[in-house]
Amino acid sequence: MSKLLDSDFPAFLATAHAIADKAGAVILPHFRTALTIDHKGGDFFDPVTVADRAAETAIRDALVCAYPNHGIIGEEFDSTRSDADYCWVVDPIDGTRSFILGVPLWGTLIGLTRGGVPLLGMMDQPFTRERFFSSENEALYRHNGATRTMCTRPCASLGAALLTTTTPEYFIGDDAQRFEALSQAVRLKRYGSDCYNYCMLALGQIDLVVEAGLNPYDIIPLIPIVERSGGVVTTWEGNDARGGGRIIAAGDPRLHGAAVKILSR
Repeated sequence: MSKLLDSDFPAFLATAHAIADKAGAVILPHFRTALTIDHKGGDFFDPVTVADRAAETAIRDALVCAYPNHGIIGEEFDSTRSDADYCWVVDPIDGTRSFILGVPLWGTLIGLTRGGVPLLGMMDQPFTRERFFSSENEALYRHNGATRTMCTRPCASLGAALLTTTTPEYFIGDDAQRFEALSQAVRLKRYGSDCYNYCMLALGQIDLVVEAGLNPYDIIPLIPIVERSGGVVTTWEGNDARGGGRIIAAGDPRLHGAAVKILSR
């Protein structure tokens, strides 16, 4: 479990809540409006909007003010002091494709690492007023002012598992064959939802999330949420997930083992 005892954790968590509020205030006026959509480049459409950039700017400005010696790694701008002991990892809108479609299956990701190890994670969805975050030893879900503890559900069998991924387009070549083999073994598979999938896993609604092509800022803020709700997050080979790439999250360690056997063959 990615848990580090830290006497400053309450202050860090308060900062995460504050910057999530700031980001939401910047993002919401742009949601379901006529936005100019830019393409970052590459063969696969990679959209970015003024909302992405403005929200990350607001987050960075707040973090520099609160913790000038901390590092920041984000999606939209160059990293600063990424080798610092404490480093914030942010994705202002994880799920920009859903955002530009007007579908509220996106979220602001905020993470904090200490010595490279995930210490804190948060996913905020300002439109639905949902917030998923880690305390020092549990994962919490807040909606409309009410907060409760999250817990993954037991599911030992692939045949009983509910599987999600953002899109099968991310799986290429042999990866596509491995994902198809896994998807044939489970009870149900569904596409879409980006960061929401991991939070629904932590909430006990989903059993498996499988992705490919993730960046560190896509997954680091979600690791403490999944792990402190009782889940497991690794690469397809069962290794450390912090570097991104091909990622699997499971609510039950037994299910994780069974899925890794298929994905890492």
